Amino acid sequence: IMKRTTRDEVPSSPTDHPSSSTESSCCVSTTSTVVSPSDSTQTKLLNDTILRACRGLPVDHVPVWMMRQAGRYLPEFKSVRKDVDFFKLCQTPKLAAEITMQPFRRYPLLDAVIIFSDILVIPQAMGYAIEMKSEVGPVFVEPLSNPADVDKIKRPDIATSLSYVYEGIRETIKLLDGKVPLIGFTGAPWTLLSYMVEGKTSKTWSNAKRWLYCYPEASHKLLALLADLIVDHLCLQVDAGASVLQVFDSWAGILSPSQYSQFCQPYLSSIASRVRKTHPHVPLILFAKGAHYVDMSSTSLYDVVGLDWTMDGKEYRQKLPDKVLQGNLDPCALYASTEDIQKVTKEMLESFGTQKYIANLGHGLYPDMDPEKVGVFVESVHHISKQIISNQNNQNK
Repeated sequence: IMKRTTRDEVPSSPTDHPSSSTESSCCVSTTSTVVSPSDSTQTKLLNDTILRACRGLPVDHVPVWMMRQAGRYLPEFKSVRKDVDFFKLCQTPKLAAEITMQPFRRYPLLDAVIIFSDILVIPQAMGYAIEMKSEVGPVFVEPLSNPADVDKIKRPDIATSLSYVYEGIRETIKLLDGKVPLIGFTGAPWTLLSYMVEGKTSKTWSNAKRWLYCYPEASHKLLALLADLIVDHLCLQVDAGASVLQVFDSWAGILSPSQYSQFCQPYLSSIASRVRKTHPHVPLILFAKGAHYVDMSSTSLYDVVGLDWTMDGKEYRQKLPDKVLQGNLDPCALYASTEDIQKVTKEMLESFGTQKYIANLGHGLYPDMDPEKVGVFVESVHHISKQIISNQNNQNK
């Protein structure tokens, strides 16, 4: 039986379509410290397990965090959200910081927080009006419909347009006080293009895919622009205090391998290469949902590869032997009993192993999930992984 833990118990460039951007300079995170770009102070991290895992270093437990861990399934989030528009929450630094901290306060064993924001802040910075509609999700008021309109898009000053994101990170860093690292993130170029053309979530994404077939030149032009803005956005998040970065390519899996190699891989590689030039020590995570064809060549510049629940851990250990892996419990497993959640978590840990691995879900948490069951998953990862590592150490004596 696992003991409930309280907060005080927490342990110590595309070849054919090159793109360029002005590289910002910032401080570099190390394994054990978070550096504030605004001054020379360094905050010692009490728990740097996820940073060690990202670098393939030994850990005494498997680190765990969850996609969408801050948000809609938590009663405390709903209390804040009821009177405030979703994007207004994202655009209000103190509220974003508070929401980012909510799951960490509830689940003290979490090994990282991820800033409360949205992948669509970049299209918003480009001038696209987006509404968050109940039961529908994000909806673009005027989606991109004419390829000629790509030439009319003006490149925004991301530092100014998205300053609220970076201020939210700085506010969160103050609240964290060095307890765990903060993860910054972005949507990938293809995923952002998908939303900009489709206008909202789709079952087929046929309009977005149509662009790749019918307007490849305009598609590449837009993807290159998005890649530039993404690099700026990621670097500025590190400037503000993020210690890890994740790129969400949520709709990579709807493309054929050929389309992925043309319209995803070059831009993902370019993003990682350019971020590394100014932030060589900041771990990069790539989550290309549903992209079963990812291999070493397509992920070479990323430290960690996230897997969804349709991917087998043992298979990807062989497929990506030099990579740290992340994932990949089916979110729906959290609807199960406590005993079954513990069982499937143990199976997941045994499949991936306890080293060079970060536990997560195979996608984000759903709005109707029971926070208590989410807590069972977090605690199970720590408890079971420590047990496995202890047994392995005893066998090696």
